[in-house]
Amino acid sequence: MEKYGVNELRRMFLDFYESKGHLVMKSFSLVPHNDKSLLLINAGMAPLKPYFTGAEIPPRRRVTTCQKCIRTGDIENVGHTSRHGTFFEMLGNFSFGDYFKTEALHWTWEFLTEVVGLDKDRLYPSVYLDDDEAFKIWRDEIGVPEERIYKFGKEDNFWEHGAGPCGPCSEVYYDRGEKYGCGKPTCGPGCDCDRFMEIWNDVFTQFENDGNGNYTTLKQKNIDTGMGLERLAVAVQDVDSMFDIDTIRALRDRVCEIAGKTYHEKHEDDVSIRVITDHIRSATFMISDGIMPSNEGRGYVLRRLIRRAARHGRLLGISGNFLADLSATVADTSKDGYPELEEKQKFIREVLEKEEEQFAKTIDQGLKILADLEKEMEENTDSGKMGTLSAAAVPEGRADQNGAEERNGAKAADVKKVLSGEKAFELYDTYGFPLDLTKDILAEKGYGVDEVSFEKCMKEQKERARAARNKTNYMGADATVYDDIDPKVTTVFTGYDTLEDESEVEVMTTEDEIVQALSEGERGTVVVSKTPFYATMGGQTGDTGIIRTKEGEFKVEDTIPLRGGRVGHVGEMVRGMIKDGDTADLEVDEELRLDTEKNHSATHLLQKALRTVLGDHVEQKGSFVSPTRLRFDFVHFKPMTMEEIAAVEKIVNKEIRAGLPVHTDVMSIDEAKKTGAMALFGEKYGEKVRVVSMGDFSKEFCGGTHVKNTNEIQAFMILSETGIASGVRRIEALTGRNVFSYYRKIEDALTEVAKELKTTREEAPERARKLMDEVRSLNSEIESMKAKAAKEALGDPTKDAVDAAGIKIIARKLQGVDMNGMRDLGDSLKEKLGESVIFLASSDGENEGGRVSLLCMATDGAVKKGAHAGNLIKETAKIVGGGGGGRPNMAQAGGKDASKIDAAVEKAREIAAGQLER
Repeated sequence: MEKYGVNELRRMFLDFYESKGHLVMKSFSLVPHNDKSLLLINAGMAPLKPYFTGAEIPPRRRVTTCQKCIRTGDIENVGHTSRHGTFFEMLGNFSFGDYFKTEALHWTWEFLTEVVGLDKDRLYPSVYLDDDEAFKIWRDEIGVPEERIYKFGKEDNFWEHGAGPCGPCSEVYYDRGEKYGCGKPTCGPGCDCDRFMEIWNDVFTQFENDGNGNYTTLKQKNIDTGMGLERLAVAVQDVDSMFDIDTIRALRDRVCEIAGKTYHEKHEDDVSIRVITDHIRSATFMISDGIMPSNEGRGYVLRRLIRRAARHGRLLGISGNFLADLSATVADTSKDGYPELEEKQKFIREVLEKEEEQFAKTIDQGLKILADLEKEMEENTDSGKMGTLSAAAVPEGRADQNGAEERNGAKAADVKKVLSGEKAFELYDTYGFPLDLTKDILAEKGYGVDEVSFEKCMKEQKERARAARNKTNYMGADATVYDDIDPKVTTVFTGYDTLEDESEVEVMTTEDEIVQALSEGERGTVVVSKTPFYATMGGQTGDTGIIRTKEGEFKVEDTIPLRGGRVGHVGEMVRGMIKDGDTADLEVDEELRLDTEKNHSATHLLQKALRTVLGDHVEQKGSFVSPTRLRFDFVHFKPMTMEEIAAVEKIVNKEIRAGLPVHTDVMSIDEAKKTGAMALFGEKYGEKVRVVSMGDFSKEFCGGTHVKNTNEIQAFMILSETGIASGVRRIEALTGRNVFSYYRKIEDALTEVAKELKTTREEAPERARKLMDEVRSLNSEIESMKAKAAKEALGDPTKDAVDAAGIKIIARKLQGVDMNGMRDLGDSLKEKLGESVIFLASSDGENEGGRVSLLCMATDGAVKKGAHAGNLIKETAKIVGGGGGGRPNMAQAGGKDASKIDAAVEKAREIAAGQLER
């Protein structure tokens, strides 16, 4: 058998099924499309759910793919074994109501034995124990001996995911030989050892589960197969694990080269080598699909992968950033199947470099916090307090004859110090500090971590996240009435060329059900066969307008995309009635559409201007264009300067004045790329794409609507530039009449200010400056007068001073002095009295509701002899109905009962004397 490489096997599989009438589709993005049940695509069939359910009509009834997938459910095991990984490629052939078991199983056998050349005698099929049909195909038609066909139960050979389509499956195991076995007499397919490896799974989707264990036969039976490309390569190349197949081995060897390590020399090093090798594959593919590191969702998955890889680089002794270099190896070994890796290599490198640098700062911060926790643990252990210690460190036990507790045979003093799970989780959750890193560092000093408590915190966090999810259907999207629309209904968009059209009403719904008619006052959604209304997509908001029939009028408040190419016009019946089959006139609000087009076209000019000013690393990360404003998110790693913002604004306005013609061409995606047109990360494109050109200045993939000439935009103004995520900036801007409206509001405000200042608009700024100078001068005079009045109210400070232990105590009541004035008085008194304790109480009245301010100061000498301002204030504040505290040398408080101020002053003298006489 020839030892084919990974890239060869991928091509062989797709070519084989193409020869069987299958449409070869490129791998879908790792970012799920309209599926809220998944963070990341984790199986070959996941992007094809709409075709399996009939919600959308597939481009062909036979399809084959090689789908990139990520699973992180067992990420903690990655590296510790050679079995586990987060990234893999899933080969699949799919039938949507076309062929079924016979063809599927015959082609499985043909590809494995005749195309790839695996030894027939080393292949062992398995079937669901009640699936006699599949068993007979293997035995009677394909010719596999009965003793080599295994029957397994529902847990192993029946695929289902709650309610929805499901069915039995048939797997194929490959015998890798005795050297990988466990040696047990019972060893065979399904054994936990590494000898018999499952390489193929044919799922026969033939039933519908109602969610309660009741099954009905589907009218449309489907085939969903999956074969791990890496697993197939392990078998074909006869190597130990996926880390030894050609493409991954090249990456593994590069890791070893950078680290100066040899694989299979030291177990701890092997773990880190495998972690880095796997995680950089996942990270590279995720970034190429437009996923950015963040603290939530799929962005957090990416961040965790990068940080785990970077940390294991440290364990291998790698200094500085290294993941960006490894991503180049990933691209080089996988570009045959995924050319976008090479096309986006510069961007991938920049994201990885920035995240590694940020992690270096995070890990240093986490180390400092952990050091503080270690110190606190030591102190708490010595003093007998719990603090950061977990209850696990002081388990219940029995008392010995001396009264000291014994725990698990050890004296209490010998109990291992354990960091609480809550503190460990805080390090993990807030600072991105991996639990295993916390454990490793603490273990060096003989400490541990309460992992049970940590897992409890993790579980609670997951449950909170799960509870926050919306109710979803089998597809993973929010369950809505639109799921019940016949998938044959589609809508053609005619709005590129016209804002008015005539069409037949196909479907109408309320929020709860499909209806035959909508009457005046009812809210609902209207679906027609063709429409000039643009549905919200690509950042452009949906059109508004009117749908009219002979009998009624429907106000369109929003236009939304529905599954299967349908367009929903959402709004309210304002007159009469509309029925199924009615002929309707559809009219888009022209003024609002034009305003939206100005903003959309301006985003294209803006992106090119940003790349001109900031550099080619600028990539669009999202946009929002409505009739009133535009928002543009882009990759850039620092805030823009005022000069850069002005330069970008100037370029956009220059191209608007230039009157560039705007042309749209429809071409294949490959032709579009050759023209240099820019595409949006993560966007799902069909075989044909629209390319929008604005003169020679800008050229982008875009399905939205645009002006005919840039001079229609009229004007462009940037309102703000802010950061919204790591490495992502956001610009908000206005165009056209909205710019003029904005300036009109500013002019109106300036006129109002000038009117109040009794001057002209031109002289208003200077007049305002002079008034501010006068205000500052008057405030200064007022403060001086208040300080003078406070001193006069205080009188002779030594008059009623009390001496205790050589320290002077003064407690005085004041009227109408604020806290700043009281602090000034206190400082002045300390200078005059020397070593002293000073208590001042001021109110704005004598009534019960009058506000009270309290201040206490103590000199260093007074503090050394026992004075404590914080404790004194705490007690006196209670008397005037307030609270407060502070340090031994200074404290302040507030209260709300001025009638008790005399009592507070007297109490202050008493407390101060008591503190000093102890």
